[in-house]
Amino acid sequence: MARAVSKRRKLIVTVLAWSIGLLIFFPILWTILTSFKSEGEAIELPPKFLFFAWTTENYAVVQERSNYLLFAMNSILLALGSTLFALVIAIPSAWAMAFAPGKRTKDLLMWMLSTKMMPPVGALIPLYLIFRDFGLLDTRGGIITVLMLLNLPIIIWMLYTYFKEIPGEILEASRMDGASLGKELLYVLTPMAIPGIASTLLLNIILAWNEAFWTLALTTKDAAPLTQFIASYSSPEGLFWAKLSAASTMAIAPILVLGWFAQKQLVRGLTFGAVK
Repeated sequence: MARAVSKRRKLIVTVLAWSIGLLIFFPILWTILTSFKSEGEAIELPPKFLFFAWTTENYAVVQERSNYLLFAMNSILLALGSTLFALVIAIPSAWAMAFAPGKRTKDLLMWMLSTKMMPPVGALIPLYLIFRDFGLLDTRGGIITVLMLLNLPIIIWMLYTYFKEIPGEILEASRMDGASLGKELLYVLTPMAIPGIASTLLLNIILAWNEAFWTLALTTKDAAPLTQFIASYSSPEGLFWAKLSAASTMAIAPILVLGWFAQKQLVRGLTFGAVK
């Protein structure tokens, strides 16, 4: 029998959850508010929260100075391309680990996850030299490959946990009915793991969209995403906080909207298999 939860406890948990959520969201909110201030008001002390002279001048300046649509299109292509290519590799890999595991499967999974613990700067110089020698610097294909490899361990780990919740007897039944390996993956396994695959796709689009280190190091103009767009507003003359905030708001707006509309799918996928 489930234990009854008192109204007082529900109230405390609700207030605590909202407080933590607002605390985490406050830097984003402050960036958005600063984008509507003048440069003088942006550095004014004490700062004004809502009662200031609202202006959209910063957005107009950013639009005139930079080709926002080019940066945004690059971000979309890099995030979607790297995630989709990673899924093509990760789904068969996770299937093999979940339903045909070897003696070293767990060790392999831990090794894959350990690669995420290495500081990216440790691989910067060799990867930069490879990109330079093969003509991949500032190319979409090169950055898509890097982002795909960067997030591949997380994608395989997530899909592996989702696939482990699917009864193996269902796959065995499909084989007895004459399904080939390809049909088993495409028509049996994938539809049953749609919530997990969808949440994995959404999460890794967000990770690829927010990746700054490699995109700043390996792009300059043609393949530069929105991270490069934001960095361009840091100049030797100083930081123009209002314009930098406007550029940041324009860069995070698409992913904020995506996260808002996909939050139910993300929660559903991330809790997939948690309750039997």
